[in-house]
Amino acid sequence: MKTDYSGGCHCGKIRYQVTLDLGQVTSCNCSRCAKLGWFMAFAPLDDFKLLSGAEDAIEYQFNKRVISHMFCRICGIEPFARGIRPDGAKMVAIDVRCLEGVDTETLSVKNFNGRAL
Repeated sequence: MKTDYSGGCHCGKIRYQVTLDLGQVTSCNCSRCAKLGWFMAFAPLDDFKLLSGAEDAIEYQFNKRVISHMFCRICGIEPFARGIRPDGAKMVAIDVRCLEGVDTETLSVKNFNGRAL
């Protein structure tokens, strides 16, 4: 079930609203996600609204350079990333740990083998 959430970085410079279904989140073991401990949920770009912090967001890309990982230049947290789904649709990947009011201990987690890519 889709629900509206607010989220952002640690220092509060980057803030957003997003509509997500947290019925299942993804944990990836790629070199980046494994170090950050991300729980990912994905939303169409139209379901994401950046409220503040565009000027404080620093982009990082690696591997195939198809995902723009957005870090706060003040606190270093990556609250979201932008990318394109295999079908060509624009999307955002949200670090569920950066959402307000979400107990990650209660989530159903699907493991993804990003190391194999």
